Amino acid sequence: MMLQNKNAVIYGAGGSLGGAVAKAFAAAGARVFLTGRRAASVQQTADAIAAAGGRAEVAIVDGFDEAAVSTHLDSVVATAGSVDISFNAIDVPVIQNIPLIEISTDDYIRPMTLTLQTRYITAIATAKRMMRQRSGVILSLTATPGGIGYPYTGGFAATCAAIESLSRNLASELGGYGIRVVNIRSGGSPDSRVFREAIENEPAFMEPFLGQLKVDTMLKALPLMADIAGVAVFLASDMAGKITGVTVDVTAGTTAGLNYKAKF
Repeated sequence: MMLQNKNAVIYGAGGSLGGAVAKAFAAAGARVFLTGRRAASVQQTADAIAAAGGRAEVAIVDGFDEAAVSTHLDSVVATAGSVDISFNAIDVPVIQNIPLIEISTDDYIRPMTLTLQTRYITAIATAKRMMRQRSGVILSLTATPGGIGYPYTGGFAATCAAIESLSRNLASELGGYGIRVVNIRSGGSPDSRVFREAIENEPAFMEPFLGQLKVDTMLKALPLMADIAGVAVFLASDMAGKITGVTVDVTAGTTAGLNYKAKF
């Protein structure tokens, strides 16, 4: 029970990855406070946690609304005594698979603006509470384009790079208060909702696409949601007590080498 007696707030807990991390936190002993804008999907995650014997509470919170986020965090502190872990998994649509020279300015900028808006709002509001208690962990998530040049990813690549920069700078400013800030870089989980829906809708495109993604890894396998959730549990735990200000790469080696050249 690596997160026993910890209180975790998850934004976007109704999404597939947000839900997976929330379940993993609960399984590791944390009391989880699930938020989202759609009650049904967030409640689904809470029901799954409760069925497994975990503790979960649901609140409808707009992660783009500073006042709503602040009010909810005050409620969590009043109820549980502290906010020990924060993880924002709110998804923002992005235009990809188009050359940069063909993407409109709005389509390029929008994912950066919206994603940074909610990440900044939730991180800063959480940090203010954690500063008073002089402890806490703020986690974020990016993907492979945050670490390497990655063609046809549109504004998503710049969004990932910006989130990683925000994470580093927050860690630098908050470390003196005992707060750790860590980003997780995923290689894309084929069992996540976005991949599953793409496979169902465009099987002819997705099969070779996923095959190439696997070839681009060192392990010839993509990280599943359970892999990302497991890393999140470790980073949120006291076992990772001296890890901060970095992006932990869980891309199965994609960002570390020209792996398609390896012959087996």
